[in-house]
Amino acid sequence: MAEASISVAPDQFCCPVCLDLLKEPVALPCGHTYCMICITDCWNQDDAKGVYSCPQCRQAFTPRPVLSKNTILAEMVEKLGKTTLQPAADPAGPGDVECSVCTGRKRKAVKSCLMCMNSYCQVHLEQHENFFKDKKHHLMEATVRLQQMICKTHDRPLEVFCQTDQECICMMCMLDKHKKHKTRTAAAERTEKQRQLDKIRKKYNEEIQQSEQKLQELRKAVDSHKRSAQAAVDYSERIFTELIHSIERRRSEVTQLIRAQEKAAVSQAENLLKRLESSIDLLKRTDTKLEQLSHTDDHIHFLQNFGPPILPCLNVLGITVSSQLSFDNIGKSVSLLRGRLEDFCKEEMEQISAGASCQLSLDPNTANPHLHLSQRDTVATYTDKGQLCSAHPDRFKVSSQVLCRESVCGRAYWEVEWSGNCWVGISVSYKSIDRNGVEGEFGFNDQSWTLRKTSLDLIFTHNSAHSKIMAPLQSSRIGVYVDISTGTLSFYSVSDTMTLLKRVKTTFTQPLYPGFTVLRGSSVKLCDLTT
Repeated sequence: MAEASISVAPDQFCCPVCLDLLKEPVALPCGHTYCMICITDCWNQDDAKGVYSCPQCRQAFTPRPVLSKNTILAEMVEKLGKTTLQPAADPAGPGDVECSVCTGRKRKAVKSCLMCMNSYCQVHLEQHENFFKDKKHHLMEATVRLQQMICKTHDRPLEVFCQTDQECICMMCMLDKHKKHKTRTAAAERTEKQRQLDKIRKKYNEEIQQSEQKLQELRKAVDSHKRSAQAAVDYSERIFTELIHSIERRRSEVTQLIRAQEKAAVSQAENLLKRLESSIDLLKRTDTKLEQLSHTDDHIHFLQNFGPPILPCLNVLGITVSSQLSFDNIGKSVSLLRGRLEDFCKEEMEQISAGASCQLSLDPNTANPHLHLSQRDTVATYTDKGQLCSAHPDRFKVSSQVLCRESVCGRAYWEVEWSGNCWVGISVSYKSIDRNGVEGEFGFNDQSWTLRKTSLDLIFTHNSAHSKIMAPLQSSRIGVYVDISTGTLSFYSVSDTMTLLKRVKTTFTQPLYPGFTVLRGSSVKLCDLTT
């Protein structure tokens, strides 16, 4: 006898919770069927309430029903699973929302359900719609924020906005805690907030456009400064190179002049030397003959050979002998040239410095409590007893340091005088340097550069890297020159002349602030370059 054939759809044997084919199917007293593990997990969450309900019809059961596997239904589902083709997988990639139902390799979710609190791929979404086609489940674009969209008190979707408390609530909250509050739908509130957001964004966009315009202007100005500075550097380098070549030529000419005079003097002396040697030889030979004649006993021979002495024509007494040639006039001229050149360079450097000189003042809000500021905030002196200072985020709390109020930009030059027996530090720093610990000590980080004068040495330090300065320190006055555009930082010893102590080539990424470190027994003073 042929077996009866009944046509059934696979969806009829799917669990309403996981939307997959039933696994160990169990039937509830209300008649709905679920996977054993799915309904068990659902009811485990309801243990605290003591009331267990059907996820589909919401019928409540007390106490918790004992569930048993439906073996006949299990066999049918097993046979159905063998004959049903699995749909092609569309696996979720990085950043995609995964399907909550898929087992094994998860597919990409396309929708999320606020009622079921699950996200579904296209296959399981179709099963979900078939199960709940007569019920209004709220579907939305797939999201990982499902838990944030559910009321923690009533376990219902957040669909209402309370304007009184400015928070999202569910329908139950509106009837309970927020009963007398001013409320509106989340969609209506979103529309209003969206209008406000659009206005804010419009304002931001206007500010962005203005800022970008200013940014372009500043970039053009920076480029112009860089080009001008580079042109000035190139021109000055060319002029100094030509000047050096000119001095080299003049030095060569003076050397040739000295050598020519030397050659003439030596040639004259060598000529006289030869004549003297000839004269001496003649005198010696004549003297030898006379000596022989003086010893003869033959009077007749003596008288016949004796005659007037033959003397050399060279007047020896008229020869003046000098061990040194006189180049005093040349030496005086060269010294005079050097003095005039130094005076000229000094005057020109003073004019260049005056063009870049800036007036600075110390910022009391940055001064360590051990530093006393005086003379209109131009002098910093170390004091053993810390002063009572107001709390300020810019104050150096550990290191006895201070920054200037003013930042330097473009080209800037200033001078500092130090006094005392201990060491001081003359620095430039970014404003963002640490103020609370030793990490903010000038020179021991990548945000500051410092020239430290100790009792024995002169040391340059940046990012904890030290280099000893070998150039002599001619006075207690130090000049600092900064060119932001070219990344140049130079320190000079200033007296009657300026001696370069250290020059650094780098890239400055922030405005620079002059700063100073002063230890016990020392002080620093900002010099007035206007007088």
